[in-house]
Amino acid sequence: MAGSDVRSIRLTATGSAGVGPARIRQVQIKTTTGTPRITFTDGNGGSTVLDMNLDASDTHSVNIPDEGIRVTDVYISLFTACTSATVFYS
Repeated sequence: MAGSDVRSIRLTATGSAGVGPARIRQVQIKTTTGTPRITFTDGNGGSTVLDMNLDASDTHSVNIPDEGIRVTDVYISLFTACTSATVFYS
């Protein structure tokens, strides 16, 4: 996928990003109070590909190494104490 255009989408709840097959390259997450956690799966009902516990009331930037995480669709299955997630994908 070298040379592919990188796109982004902002999500504020669980569910599909509706982008189809993609490689997750980076995620930026804004958290609130409590115990923030976000889980990405390989499409709806697929295996977990990224699961993170985060610090409260902060902004987090997670870079994915190499070619990124390949998924059939960017899907957030758990979105606890987070206000938004911006996913960069190709």
